[in-house]
Amino acid sequence: MFIVAALYHFTRFPDPAALKHPLAQLACSQGVKGSLLLAPEGINGTIAGPRAGIDAVLAHIRALPGCGDLEWKEAQADTMPFGRLKVRLKREIVTMGQPDVDPLARVGHYVEASDWNALISDPDVAVIDTRNGYEVAIGTFEGAVDPGTRAFGDFPAWWEANKERFHNKRIAMFCTGGIRCEKSTNYLLGQGIDEVFHLKGGILKYLEEVPPEQSLWHGGCFVFDQRVAVGHGLQPTGHVMCHACRRPLEPADLSRPEYEHGVSCHHCLSEYDDARREGFRERQKQIALAEARGALHLGR
Repeated sequence: MFIVAALYHFTRFPDPAALKHPLAQLACSQGVKGSLLLAPEGINGTIAGPRAGIDAVLAHIRALPGCGDLEWKEAQADTMPFGRLKVRLKREIVTMGQPDVDPLARVGHYVEASDWNALISDPDVAVIDTRNGYEVAIGTFEGAVDPGTRAFGDFPAWWEANKERFHNKRIAMFCTGGIRCEKSTNYLLGQGIDEVFHLKGGILKYLEEVPPEQSLWHGGCFVFDQRVAVGHGLQPTGHVMCHACRRPLEPADLSRPEYEHGVSCHHCLSEYDDARREGFRERQKQIALAEARGALHLGR
């Protein structure tokens, strides 16, 4: 049994590069894998490993400057959901591309999972899903607006083009774990929208705490690891991932003629040329050979 911990924390890291090696070294020594991003604005990522290893890494992160009140969300996985550990340096821990956005200055009103249903059921509230289109496609909240964005950095342009739709509305926003809403609510506050709310802990906290019979969530919640998507109780939904375009697929999608394992799916068949797909086939061949040897292929 592996513990999966999803975390983010906004704080000031004057020299994030100095934090990278000690964090990676500790995680590797503890059998912890996953992805962690370090930037001047803080840390973000999801990791998995044995209970003792996760506890050691979380203790290390909490000891970093300004991270003493770090919060995280946990789930369990029967198999390791990551192939390796990646600790990367970035300009932002979630890329919005808006230099004036600063979640440490102010954010929207946090709404606990237990209070979320009442808020989004109010007809005076507009509910906006801040995630990417492929995430929204497999699950979202009842009545939520899908901006149809391909990347989080597209959100400001979408808002500028659509803001008149939400005149005199209170705005409720949500995302997977909460990090994108920290920035999007700060952005809207900067645009003069006073009543902005967001789901504390994100969809993952809601699915963990709200019983299915009381839920206004429909479908699965995409997660950025080999579980692909989870539902209530943070249990895997059975979705799989296209390893060409990294989009989630329903189990039935594997029977579609466009699907070739590791090479293409109905989402991406037209997005890559024959040379690129041949490269995917070669990668998939090497993955299969590595698995037959009991080894890990880094392209996985």
